[in-house]
This record gives sequence, C-alpha cells and structure tokens, in this order.
Amino acid sequence: MAGQFGVAMLGCVTALGGGSLRDVLLGHYPLLWVKHPSLLFLTGGAALLTIALARVVHHFHRLFLVLDAIGLVVFTIIGCNVARSMGHPLTIVVVAGMITGCAGGVLRDILCTEVPLLFRSELYASVSLMTGAIYVAGTHFGTEHAAVVIGSVAFGLTFRLLAIRYKWEMPKFIYEREGPH
Repeated sequence: MAGQFGVAMLGCVTALGGGSLRDVLLGHYPLLWVKHPSLLFLTGGAALLTIALARVVHHFHRLFLVLDAIGLVVFTIIGCNVARSMGHPLTIVVVAGMITGCAGGVLRDILCTEVPLLFRSELYASVSLMTGAIYVAGTHFGTEHAAVVIGSVAFGLTFRLLAIRYKWEMPKFIYEREGPH
C-alpha cells in the first residue's frame, strides 16, 4: 500500500507541481488542485494505472516521450496564460510558463533522488522557454489566440521531438586548468 501511495504522490507532484510552484511564486491563489481537488484523484489515479500496466509499459516508451513533450508545451502555455492574466510583464510571463512546464518533473526527480532532466544537457527548458516566447510574442502582437496556441504547440512539440530524435543537447561547459595542479 505504501508503494502505491508513493506512486500516486509522485504522479500528483509531476502533474501539478509546476503549476503549484508558479502559483506560490506569483501569489495566485487558491492553488488549482485546492480549488479543484478532483485533479488529485485524476493525476494520482493515472499514476496508479501505470502500476497495473507496469509489465507492458516499457513497450510504450516512445508514446510516453510524445506525451511528455505535449505536456511540456501545453503546461508552458497554461503557465504563460496565468501570469498574463495577472498582468505581469512579458519576461515574467515566459518564466512562469517555463516553471509550469518544467518544475513538476524536477520535483519528481528530486524526490526520486535522480538528476532532473532539466539539469542534464537535453533540450527541455529551452523548448519551454522558446514555446513561451513564441506564445507571448503572438499574443502581444494581437495574433488570433487560436492561431497563437496552435503555432506555439506545433513549434514546441516539433522542437522537442526533433531534439529527442537527433539527440540535440545544450553545449557542455568543461573547465580545465592549465599548468600544474
């Protein structure tokens, strides 16, 4: 039973953690899952469903990567919308989108004592940042909202999936001392 509780908790943290952190940082209350507690059952239940599918879940690795990419860009846009509706400057709107899209996975990885994907060299936060910037630019310049959303999602999803497919990474900084050590 304790294992199932842990899985459910990690599912909730992953799905709701980025938005919760954004809301706390921006002073946006009540938190979404407090206002709509059914989200806890939905996200926790989805995580528990993966236990039932554990024997075959490895066959769906690519599907999970696509779903994660979709979640990244959609949550980024949702986060941008929240900050925008609060009247924050464009820079804060983009950062709020990135926090919403990325922080849940970071919290999950920290709780599982893994190095978060965000802190490795994969293009993840960069995808979120650029998706948010495109969304904010489109809304700022008055482009039709549906077109901005579709364009931002299409860009972000394509960028993330290409980064996965071709193993695009952020450059690594390696410090080497010259001379005797």
